[in-house]
Amino acid sequence: MRAWIHRVLLLLALAVAGPALAEEPVRVFAAASLTNALNDIGLEWRKAGHPKPSLAYAASSALAKQIEAGAPADVFASADLTWMDYLDKRGKLQAGTRRNLLGNTLVMIVPQGRAFPVQVRRGFDLAGAFEGRLCTGEPGVVPAGIYAREAMQNLGWWDAMKNRIVGTDDVRTALAFVERGECPLGIVYATDAKISRKVDVLASFPPGSHKPIVYPFAAVEGARPQAQAFLRFVQTSPQAAAIFAKYGFTRLKP
Repeated sequence: MRAWIHRVLLLLALAVAGPALAEEPVRVFAAASLTNALNDIGLEWRKAGHPKPSLAYAASSALAKQIEAGAPADVFASADLTWMDYLDKRGKLQAGTRRNLLGNTLVMIVPQGRAFPVQVRRGFDLAGAFEGRLCTGEPGVVPAGIYAREAMQNLGWWDAMKNRIVGTDDVRTALAFVERGECPLGIVYATDAKISRKVDVLASFPPGSHKPIVYPFAAVEGARPQAQAFLRFVQTSPQAAAIFAKYGFTRLKP
């Protein structure tokens, strides 16, 4: 009789503990330009038997500040090294989990069918080539804007263009402004232009015009145990590799 009671109590204890022991969704804070790719990878992660990840997208700068302030995140994926370094220096990353995973290209875009002649070289008069504003991420803050400003400075375009720039909260907002025709010119990543049917790529910036575009991924300090498993899936699984290639990202060598 006592043995039977012990078995019943054990089963009740397991039933109560079960939900607490169940795997919780990985909380991912990621650069806006990763939206489509990570949404698809999240579906593959779920097919592999895990809970659907909680995915939050914004400018890398905004996400890094939120993590610094204590926002609950397990994984951070930045569109540049600056904001990953920012958290690293403040002890907000799990040691040994950081990896530079992806690369990208910077491009100029226009609303579909509204292209104009442009030459991506020093001495070209970009300011005189079109009328209106240029949309990109907020220069000096949002990674896309940081890359864009650096490229324009190196090409000698910045001084003539800086007062005509609309700095947006993230690169996807800049893309949306160009799609709607509110900006006749934009600077975004090639992967952003690739997903839109409402813009045309006017030109690509040569790699030497700005620092390499690098996407580092890392687990956040205090992350749930499954964060590292999710990172391994993103970094090494054939499903993730195929999805990143589909959207135009380049994989960096470890």
